[in-house]
Amino acid sequence: MRYHSYLFSIAVSSAAIAVAPAAIAQKSDANDSQPMKMVISSEVKRDQLESLMAVARPPSTELRIRERELPRPIPYTGVPNAEVVDPVVQTSMATPQLNAPATTIARNFDGLGVGFPGFTVNSAPPDTHGAVGTTQFVQVVNSGSFAVFDKATGNRLLGPVSISSLFTGFGGKCAATDDGDPVVNWDNSAKRWIITQFAITPQAAPFLECVAVSMTANATGGYFRYAFSYSNFPDYPKFAVWNNAYYFTFNLFNAAGTAFLGSLACAYDRSRMLVGAAATQQCFQTPNNVGSLLPSDADGKGDTPANAPNYIVTLNATSLGFYKFRANFANPALTTFTGPVQIPVAAYNELCSGNGVCVPQLGTTNRLDGLSDRLMSRLSYRVYPDGRESLLVTHSVTSGLRFYEIRNLGAAVPTIFQQGSFAPTADTRWMGSIGQDKMGNIAIGYSASSSTTRPSVRFAVRAPGDPLGTLGNETTIINGTGSQTGGLTRWGDYSALTVDPVDDCTFWFTTEYLKANGSFNWSTRIASFKVDGCQ
Repeated sequence: MRYHSYLFSIAVSSAAIAVAPAAIAQKSDANDSQPMKMVISSEVKRDQLESLMAVARPPSTELRIRERELPRPIPYTGVPNAEVVDPVVQTSMATPQLNAPATTIARNFDGLGVGFPGFTVNSAPPDTHGAVGTTQFVQVVNSGSFAVFDKATGNRLLGPVSISSLFTGFGGKCAATDDGDPVVNWDNSAKRWIITQFAITPQAAPFLECVAVSMTANATGGYFRYAFSYSNFPDYPKFAVWNNAYYFTFNLFNAAGTAFLGSLACAYDRSRMLVGAAATQQCFQTPNNVGSLLPSDADGKGDTPANAPNYIVTLNATSLGFYKFRANFANPALTTFTGPVQIPVAAYNELCSGNGVCVPQLGTTNRLDGLSDRLMSRLSYRVYPDGRESLLVTHSVTSGLRFYEIRNLGAAVPTIFQQGSFAPTADTRWMGSIGQDKMGNIAIGYSASSSTTRPSVRFAVRAPGDPLGTLGNETTIINGTGSQTGGLTRWGDYSALTVDPVDDCTFWFTTEYLKANGSFNWSTRIASFKVDGCQ
């Protein structure tokens, strides 16, 4: 959700411990070199649910006009004064050097949205997110709904279900509200699901992040349940699974939503949450000139080196701000959050000037929000058998869908191994999500639209031997048959591409589209595909 990015400064109560800045690493920012203080707090409530199937209830059908078009007081980081030439733009897919790897779509079916049995659209945009596990695919959407699918067949196993169902009997906001910005992740080494959303109604402290951790690999079974509290609004939560913690980032606003306070990076005690024990979070708040941090999330089997920090990246005008967060729950004095190191990138102009609406659609003058003032989820991480580490991330620029691969993560300044802006046709491509399989093939799923094309769902791939910074083989998952009208310009805050943990080859992508012209009538799509030869 973005109607502001409301930030949170953790409530320091009897359950919170402020650690002096001298006890932690210093943070050096391009505009602010002051150290950040770590704040530790316990969950405000926890318990367990024996079986979701026993309490599952459908989501509300009451129309809730979410993601309103309000000013967004997050610092603009683009290049507002002059147009720049993009030196890494790819304007054709007919590059002879491309290996043009063939891809095969295995599953391609509708998720939650218009036409899904038992589901009524009650908010916009859907903020579609999903993840793939050993046997299931779980999808979440605004406001507070999810469904579980059999990944082998695409058949629905459960849903639509309100996320607040996961907190039946829990009490408080988590049980009473479905406020949205949902995220679902698969923890492969533990074989667990993590489903989260915030609880912000009424719009006053305490604001909560509601976190449900499954007890087994079955998303319809039992869950350990947690609520973490914040005194300011923790908007736009992004979540990543790592070896030693669950890492969350938020955009913080004051309770009224009138002031951006900075970003918040938090580590939740994963090992204790996996057994339903009391858990703490360790959090650092950036200055208010830093927004939309994105934590690294491991692809496929989810392997991460035992001592590797979680890598966190944000978008700046001419660089990527790069942080390292290493949580230590046994000895919090050893927890460190360092950065940002600035990694220079090729020049670009943010799509829609970063904070506007400009994406055209067929048959209407109504344009869509490009949400290009930030990196798009996920920050994909993979470590290869030879020890090489790789980070992938994407965002939208005027000249195409920009992507980066970052390597040498342990160096003083990591390096951009490759970067490119994918624009093989005049269509606008945005709302991307990127990942990589075990062979090093890269895939990006995204939306595409133009004055001659209704918003559609596509993906593009590249093989390791292709020229650096290029993509090929754009494939359509589904052509939209409707454009968004009625003055609703909000399209989404994120989509999700994840890699199957079983074969470590199959990509799963989910995002939104429309079947007919209108507003508050979105549908979503779930598709799986892989690059031929990966096995």
